[in-house]
Amino acid sequence: MKLHHIGIVVPKIKESMGEIANYIKFETISTTIPVQSQKVNICFLKIGEPFLELIEPVEKDSPVYDFAKNGGGIHHLCFEVNDIHDELASMEKKGATIIVKPVIGFDNRLIAFVDLNMKNTKCGLIELLESN
Repeated sequence: MKLHHIGIVVPKIKESMGEIANYIKFETISTTIPVQSQKVNICFLKIGEPFLELIEPVEKDSPVYDFAKNGGGIHHLCFEVNDIHDELASMEKKGATIIVKPVIGFDNRLIAFVDLNMKNTKCGLIELLESN
């Protein structure tokens, strides 16, 4: 398991990228990638590892629409794993709640979202991304 990216919800990728690029020079910036299963567009900004991921809702029923409407911000940490199903089973046995079961995400890779239900660490949402 390794940290792949930090997801940041924004109202508009293009406007937010212009703001952040004013302060930080990125090695690469991906094209905007649609993720239909989550009704969002994403863009990866590389400055070493992990990536920063900008997430823009494209429909009102997107899981992040309300968050973006209220200004957005850091949304989740994403960890790349070898076997998403094994990791989910292990996390669930330890008390985690699966929010989104595995679905196709970017690059046709499986993604899932999990709430680790931590009381002392306000980590929030975790995304799992299956390795290629």
